[in-house]
Amino acid sequence: MSEEITNRVSNSKLINFNLEDYYPEGERAFIDISQYLDQGIVLREKEFRQALKEENWEIYRDKFVAIDCSTDAIVPTWAFMLTVAHLHGLVKKAILGDLETLEKILFLDALSNIDLSKYKGKPVIVNGCGNKPVPDSAYLELTQVLKPVVKSLMFGEACSTVPIYKRK
Repeated sequence: MSEEITNRVSNSKLINFNLEDYYPEGERAFIDISQYLDQGIVLREKEFRQALKEENWEIYRDKFVAIDCSTDAIVPTWAFMLTVAHLHGLVKKAILGDLETLEKILFLDALSNIDLSKYKGKPVIVNGCGNKPVPDSAYLELTQVLKPVVKSLMFGEACSTVPIYKRK
């Protein structure tokens, strides 16, 4: 007597949410303002403007770009503004910060555009493993976005979840 095996997970009303589906595809690049500092300390406006004019900005075309200074030098705000002015119209997005900050911002942007209607009143599992670099901050943001609309929120895989929230 063999009973037919049924896949209860695939037959359930659970909705899997994979943050990797929201991973913004494209190359990432970092522009380090420290390369323009005089003696590694001071940013001189005239020299900086000239260096930016001579830069090959095409190498950043269609990339996501983080702009920051990797040293402890105090860089005036206008330097970042001037740099991004050269990138405008070439890049997918430019931010002030390091590459980690760039990833956080890209996911915040992606998650702000989610259609929440398909998750309303449903049990949702947020997948935890994957092949793309999803920052932890994306999971926190997703929790804040989904909690007001879902019936329940879990983390992991259907066979082994960690409950995060359940509507009372």
